[in-house]
Amino acid sequence: MSRMVGTVSRGVRAPIIREGDDLRRIVVDCVMQAAEQEPFEIRDRDVVAMTEAIVARAQGNYASVNDIAADVRAKLGGETVGVIFPILSRNRFAICLRGIAKGAKKIVLMLSYPSDEVGNHLIDLDALDENGVDPYRDVLTLERYRELFGYQLHPFTGVDYVAYYTELIESCGAEVEVVFANDPREILRYTKNVIHCDIHSRARTGRLLRAAGAERVFGLDQIMTAPVNGSGCNEKYGLLGSNKATEDKVKLFPRDCQALVEEIQDDILRLTGKHVEVMVYGDGAFKDPVGKIWELADPIVSPAYTAGLNGTPNELKLKYLADNDFAELSGEALRDAIKASIQQKDGNLVGQMVSEGTTPRRLTDLIGSLCDLTSGSGDKGTPIVYIQGYFDNYTAE
Repeated sequence: MSRMVGTVSRGVRAPIIREGDDLRRIVVDCVMQAAEQEPFEIRDRDVVAMTEAIVARAQGNYASVNDIAADVRAKLGGETVGVIFPILSRNRFAICLRGIAKGAKKIVLMLSYPSDEVGNHLIDLDALDENGVDPYRDVLTLERYRELFGYQLHPFTGVDYVAYYTELIESCGAEVEVVFANDPREILRYTKNVIHCDIHSRARTGRLLRAAGAERVFGLDQIMTAPVNGSGCNEKYGLLGSNKATEDKVKLFPRDCQALVEEIQDDILRLTGKHVEVMVYGDGAFKDPVGKIWELADPIVSPAYTAGLNGTPNELKLKYLADNDFAELSGEALRDAIKASIQQKDGNLVGQMVSEGTTPRRLTDLIGSLCDLTSGSGDKGTPIVYIQGYFDNYTAE
């Protein structure tokens, strides 16, 4: 009988990781113990993945509110600072905002609407229509926002993020003014010193601000790019990808982890003779159908991965073959025809109708989504994911 099981994704339990832990040894040991306990056989082209959180924790890559404040003050002058397009998140942004507020006398907080970049809604679309508000053109003051839309609570967290961020800034000793707009250049009516907090549109936002006359412009990826008073940092992504660690400290996105994935790959090859792929993963880039939230607050899905995870899938659409090329076949004849097509497929199917509908994303983004959903973000205790059969196809026996 042909093999009946395709891709399998397993969450692998691990000890709680602390700063200084030998993550290379821990990941390899956990995978080997899991394979022995379940059991399963380690095969070539299996994938070992670990969350970015345990990598950063092992590295001790943290920064305090005061560290952030010092960097903001040095880079933006410590007076009035525009903070534009932050995401609405207690975990992702609130501690960063606390540090920014401590590094300035006044914050002009400009929020995008009707939602933030990752889909957290401030305003229901129907409410915009009912009030004749055009988010592409209209700029709202806090007073006008409250007059039109009242106090909006996030559907999952129950938080009014406008009030929450306002109170947080004030608690840090800074004045605050809140504006709602979607053109980044609107902030220049209030200040020429700006931190733009958007993630995936940050290059365009910075370019527009500089072209419009901003004097000091920094993205979140340009704050905490070097140690401050012995803190952690991330040279490439700064505060992007950070998470709340305590009320006064953030865990930054991991740095310099390419060597780690290659070392784990080497260790498993030495122990088993099998060549596995290894990656570090963060947010998986998928959208919640109810809350409309994109799970994509990290700057990239995978900051480090082994060479075999480069590229995109090169796959045929089986239902297209069954319904078109081999519509007259059934049973074993259909199976054999489809297997032959897979074995003879071109090395590059881009633009060919037979691949229409296959997912046009990078392998690391696809596998990262699978890993993120497998490990979850709560109390499962499985920060390592072991995937088998991802690179198999219908011909594999």
